[in-house]
Amino acid sequence: MAGLIHGIEAAKVAASLERVHEVTGDRVEVLVACKYVPLEEMGALAEAGVRLVGENRQQDLAAKHERWGDAFEWDFIGNLQSRKVKQVLPLCRLIHSVATDSVLDQLGRHGTPDTEVLIEVNIAGEEGKGGVAPDRLPEFVKRCPVRVGGLMTMPPFSQEPEDSRPHFARLAELAAANGLERLSMGTSQDWRIAVDEGATIIRLGSALFM
Repeated sequence: MAGLIHGIEAAKVAASLERVHEVTGDRVEVLVACKYVPLEEMGALAEAGVRLVGENRQQDLAAKHERWGDAFEWDFIGNLQSRKVKQVLPLCRLIHSVATDSVLDQLGRHGTPDTEVLIEVNIAGEEGKGGVAPDRLPEFVKRCPVRVGGLMTMPPFSQEPEDSRPHFARLAELAAANGLERLSMGTSQDWRIAVDEGATIIRLGSALFM
């Protein structure tokens, strides 16, 4: 498991962001994944011009939001336990990882007219991996008690970014078929392929810090 990142240089992050934006233009949101960014290092991200961050854990989200809440927009991008929905909702613009019936139940209890979520799709049908199966997606979207803005996926891990292309293309097809606009796909390893295939949000970590 990767360790916490210390000594983040705002100038380096800003330069990395600029290079990404040269590729994406204004049509793609760059979400900075801050799972491995310690609380005290979040200021460097703000100094670098980062505006949208994503956190994986409810406890870390709460701590970072309390200290840096006004500096960023916040999304939740990790595995979402149903018992954490109530705590996560007030802090986030979007939840990227809705995928279970129990989470739908909690969204029905605690969501508001402003709540927007993304459905996580297990695009390759990997065993033991979270996400809704593609063939279940239409009925899952219909049952969601809050606004579904789009879809998210993590394709099977590969050293070759090009291997992600068919999975991203399939997610884009599913989004179009279900009338959904947001596509959260692509990480530091394969974000360029994701952009090619229509991503509207890319989730970057190491590509910006290293």
